[in-house]
Amino acid sequence: MELVGSPLTATYAHPRSTPNKFLPAISTMASSYKNRFPYYPLPQTFSLPWMPRSYYKTAAINPTLAPFTKCAKGVTPSKTLPFVCNRTDLFTRYTPEDWYQSNITNYKESENSRQTSERLRDDTCRMIQDKHQQTMKTQGESTKNLGVRVNDIGFWKSELCHELDEMIKETRALTDVKKRLERALAETEAPLQVARECLLHREKRMGIDLVRDEVEKQLFREIDIIKSCQERMQQHLDKAKAQLMSNRGAQHDLERDLANKQAAHRIDDKCHHLRNTSDGISYYRGVELVDATITVPETWAKFTDTNIFRSQNDRAASAKLRDTIETLLAVMADEMWSQFNTVNVAFTNRISETADAKSKIQTHLAKTLQEIFQLEMNIAAIRKAIRDKGPPLKVAQTRLDERTRRPNMELCRDPPQLRLVNEVYEIDETIHNLHQRLRDAEDTLQTLVRAKSVLEHDLAVKANSLFIDQEKCMGMRKTFPIIPRLVGYV
Repeated sequence: MELVGSPLTATYAHPRSTPNKFLPAISTMASSYKNRFPYYPLPQTFSLPWMPRSYYKTAAINPTLAPFTKCAKGVTPSKTLPFVCNRTDLFTRYTPEDWYQSNITNYKESENSRQTSERLRDDTCRMIQDKHQQTMKTQGESTKNLGVRVNDIGFWKSELCHELDEMIKETRALTDVKKRLERALAETEAPLQVARECLLHREKRMGIDLVRDEVEKQLFREIDIIKSCQERMQQHLDKAKAQLMSNRGAQHDLERDLANKQAAHRIDDKCHHLRNTSDGISYYRGVELVDATITVPETWAKFTDTNIFRSQNDRAASAKLRDTIETLLAVMADEMWSQFNTVNVAFTNRISETADAKSKIQTHLAKTLQEIFQLEMNIAAIRKAIRDKGPPLKVAQTRLDERTRRPNMELCRDPPQLRLVNEVYEIDETIHNLHQRLRDAEDTLQTLVRAKSVLEHDLAVKANSLFIDQEKCMGMRKTFPIIPRLVGYV
């Protein structure tokens, strides 16, 4: 429902609601209105008085009650609202003091607004001039800083290019040395295989011939020397591979840093030549709020300096490693040649010793065979003695068994009973002693048989050992890789 005083004609006939429930007291309302909301003068159509006669003087047309009358058809008189002109009391919103105070406030606000506007115009003119000068100065400083930045990037680009060229040369030189080392490492496989085959053939010796003689010691030493050379070669080869990886890593860092420098140089040079009249400039709202930087000038310069310093260190380490590999190849070739000659001398001495031992073993084998024959005869006699003790033991035990059937008081422990018991014990002890002697004789026989087997094996192996040392081993050791092949040139 619209309030009275609205330009709508249909609401004129409706009475206002009770003032106690709509508005507070005038004094309270006025103070609350000033404190809470600013005052804005209403337009002419909304600043109408409450009195109906004043309303009719101000309005252009007279309202009619036709719409209300049509709408009120069928409504009983007790339910229709009374007309405004029938009210006995008038209720106002403001007092005259409020009205005068409102006007004075409007005057002061208008005067303050004009003064503020004048100051704002003056300050704006000064600000436009100051900001124009500041903008030009700032743009000039930015252009100058970009020029300095372009020069710095150019300097570091030249340093990176020089260091990159040196690193590429060193990497190629180290790669060539690594290939030589790989060839030398492959050449050591043949002497190592020969030494291992010699040991493998000598493992076919039997019995006492499988002695760790000087030849075997020198062969093991030769294998150890070759393996040591291979391990040192492999270690230096691994170091060369690691150094190559480090060189390539440093080279990659240099190339990436150089590529970044080139891109940054191109971008900053473009920015340095941009002017207010240049093409391609545009607005990028909020770009100043995006801070995508990750370094400061100190860390930026230190990053490139660190890359160059790392590359220089890697180049120095690579050159030192190349010299070490050259020295290593020469030393290892001499070591393997010296040990090769030592092993050949040991083989010659061992062959003569093997021939002398063969005749001595034959004498001991003949004596062992004679002793085995005599011991076998002794064992046969012991077994016959054990068999001979069987019938007497059966007789004594049968007698004792029969005497257990004597009736009642006849079961007497008489001298025959005691003698029979002693007889059984004596025969059992004799049989036990004979069995023990038989086991000792058999053990001794086994020892003699094992000795005989060893001697026979030694006799059979001596010829095989001489064949292995003279024909197989010395036949394989007639050749050895030449020095140039051992240092990787062939």
